[in-house]
Amino acid sequence: MTEIDRIQKQIIGILKEHQAGIGVADLCRKHGISDATFYTWRSKYAGMEVSEAKRLKALEEENAKLKKLLAESMLDVSTLREALGKNF
Repeated sequence: MTEIDRIQKQIIGILKEHQAGIGVADLCRKHGISDATFYTWRSKYAGMEVSEAKRLKALEEENAKLKKLLAESMLDVSTLREALGKNF
């Protein structure tokens, strides 16, 4: 289990504790997190299981790679257009 998997498992465990009826303030104090962190996690991971969180992380990483490839491709096209424009 990677560090990210372990952290996601902890986050989902904390959110499940909240669903079981433990108050936000108590959870935050128990786990040493801020209210803002809890609500950020809740907005991102609410209702997810660990396997779904892993899939989300994989999709986010794939999306970041694709965005980088697109940006590099657009830069290449822009550079080629500029070079061709100067030669003619």
